[in-house]
Amino acid sequence: MKKCFKCKISKNLNEFYIHKQMKDGHLNKCKECAKRDSTKHRLLNIEKIRAYDRYRGNRQKPTYMSDYRKKYPKKYSAHCKVNNAIRDNKLKKIDICEECQSKYHVVAHHDDYNKPLSVRWLCQSCHRQWHMRFGEGKNAS
Repeated sequence: MKKCFKCKISKNLNEFYIHKQMKDGHLNKCKECAKRDSTKHRLLNIEKIRAYDRYRGNRQKPTYMSDYRKKYPKKYSAHCKVNNAIRDNKLKKIDICEECQSKYHVVAHHDDYNKPLSVRWLCQSCHRQWHMRFGEGKNAS
């Protein structure tokens, strides 16, 4: 048994997160209070946390790109064609997400990879959500 310093209720040790630096090996705040504090902190600092989450979600292992190119050759080709078209001023990049009007990290989204220059502009968050709902999209491989 351990007493939470926040809610002052004595609880079993399994109600506390493990923390190696504490004398008994468990945090002094119960899981319930820790979750409540975490949620409150997130709500008070939502923009900073969203920016951090976006940054953190973009880190990949070193072999990611070579594996990706082998797994999705049509997707990779479509991405290259879009980047080349932007470079050659044949396609204009739009800096506002078509879904949420965010200006943060807007990327080209293909509904059909057989039409490489037919794109919609989505922020990374909306783009990820689209793929979570609908999968890879038409003709990805």
